Amino acid sequence: MLLVRRLQIIALTLFLVAVFSGFAWSDENPHHSFHVDVVGRGRPMILIPGLSSSPDTWTTTVARYRDRYECHVLTLAGFVGRPPIVEPLIATVRKELAAYIRDRHLDRPVIVGHSLGGTLAMAVAIDHPDLVGPLVIVDMVPFLGGTVFQARTADEVKPRIDAMRTGINAMSDAQWKEYAKSGQSVKYMITAAADLKTIVEWSVASDRQTVTGVLADIYGLDLRDEVAQIKSPVLVLGTWRGVHDQVMDLAKFELTPQMVVFSFALQYAKLPRLHFAMSENARHFIMFDDASWFFGELDSFLKDPDASVRTRGFDSK
Repeated sequence: MLLVRRLQIIALTLFLVAVFSGFAWSDENPHHSFHVDVVGRGRPMILIPGLSSSPDTWTTTVARYRDRYECHVLTLAGFVGRPPIVEPLIATVRKELAAYIRDRHLDRPVIVGHSLGGTLAMAVAIDHPDLVGPLVIVDMVPFLGGTVFQARTADEVKPRIDAMRTGINAMSDAQWKEYAKSGQSVKYMITAAADLKTIVEWSVASDRQTVTGVLADIYGLDLRDEVAQIKSPVLVLGTWRGVHDQVMDLAKFELTPQMVVFSFALQYAKLPRLHFAMSENARHFIMFDDASWFFGELDSFLKDPDASVRTRGFDSK
């Protein structure tokens, strides 16, 4: 009997080790490039916020879908108080998110990414086209340096990136904090004053070196050719009001919605299975500015992604 009891204990121990080894990717491990909060039940959905952004970006999204989807909400290292990592954030998340999907045995998860999160969603789908399910890219393009700096290639944008790094590095910590508090970098991204206050607080709470490194990397990352490797159906949601106001203030140039749609169309020309829609009213944080439109587009896409991508949608005004 004693031997049987010992064998039972050993068997139980091995079982518990096997179970908990599936969770060996502890979300509190400071070496990892993101923390995950899991909420809900159903098909897995990974939600990735943007630069310096909180997982609260997705609060209303999780509330809407948690009864149908198991929501894996990321907070990226170095943002909103999370510890930074030494390694380049984009490249590290790109690798570790694929490992997370495999380790958790997530079956072709939906990935929803806002801004930087959209870049990461595309990158993982490029690297592992059979690992992921439908993608939702919220107000992001494959080559940000092409739109922000009007560069034709990644090489062309390098001097602008170097100048940006030099400018940021020249700031003292106090100057950087005052710049973040001023809201100058985000004031065109959202409409309501209370929401602007929120994302300014996120910026202030984010690590300066992480923000600088990600900005440099994302401006120089050109995925326009590589998106051809993505097999999943993709919904891209765009905006124009914020960039219109910014261009008008800085350059006194009237940027039309048609110009913005054309820019998105060029950037995504090689993505095979795509549906694009542009909000008439929202700025960059669409889920805050125009939740009704945002969820209408998501609901329609998630109901039948394959049907959605039968039309590319670039005839939008």
